[in-house]
Amino acid sequence: MKYNNRNNPNKNIKVAKITILFIIISILVITVGNIVMQRFSNNTKTVQALDGNQNAKSESSDNQSKSETDSDELKSESNSEVENSAFVEKYLNQQMKGQRPDGADGKKVVYLTFDDGPSETVTPQILDILKKEDVHATFFLIGKYIDKDQASKDLVKREFDEGNAIGNHTYSHDYNYLYPNGKINLENCMSDFEKTNQSLKNILGEDFSTRAVRFPGGQMTWDKKDPSGAEAMDKALHDKDYHQIDWNSLSGDAEGASKKAEQLKQEVIKTVANREKAIILMHDTYGKEETAKALPEVIEYLKGQGYEFKIIK
Repeated sequence: MKYNNRNNPNKNIKVAKITILFIIISILVITVGNIVMQRFSNNTKTVQALDGNQNAKSESSDNQSKSETDSDELKSESNSEVENSAFVEKYLNQQMKGQRPDGADGKKVVYLTFDDGPSETVTPQILDILKKEDVHATFFLIGKYIDKDQASKDLVKREFDEGNAIGNHTYSHDYNYLYPNGKINLENCMSDFEKTNQSLKNILGEDFSTRAVRFPGGQMTWDKKDPSGAEAMDKALHDKDYHQIDWNSLSGDAEGASKKAEQLKQEVIKTVANREKAIILMHDTYGKEETAKALPEVIEYLKGQGYEFKIIK
């Protein structure tokens, strides 16, 4: 016996329900699938965006780092006012031996140097003039004058802050202590240099160091008076990366009778004598007011001769 579905309404209803349920489930599956796919797509885009941002940041950081490096290099290259103390030492040594210095290049450069400071009477005048003339100098300082009082320490700070170079001229400047019986005492000299170096660090910070030193009387004097002692001293200084800076021109403000400003200027003109590299010795200690008076005209003359001004470090 055969059944006709049309004649079985209950079965038809059941089939309809199953069909509707199947359709609903299919719709749900499709909907959930779309949602999952959409979220996956969004996550992928987010990751890509983050990666892009990270790459952009990395590239920006690299560019910034490169820019800073380039800037530092430009600063280093543009700081042409500073001369390496080792260069000046070698130049003078070769010149004094009658040799053509390796650094001879046809460029006229002058180095103003002042010994025996700081003093509260002359050093401020020198600094005022240098600032007004927009040039700098190298000051070879004596440790006992640095430590004299707070005003002296403030002058050292001012010299440094205004762009001048600081050199070491021993602590005591005492010939009997440094050169007993006319001979270099290596231990005493090195102790004096180191003591002054520490005085400078106490004012300018522990990171401060100077490579430029100057013997009282000059290295050239002791090369003649005590050759073996001078040679030993030279080695000891080089072992600590110190370089001795003498001079090849001077104002004569520490020689013979006191001179007036005009005489000091004329002595500079005479001893510079159109040198290619002129290292000029002057003094800013007590009693050297005439040196301060002469300085503006000395600078004017040197500028007129086409000299570039540099400091020694």
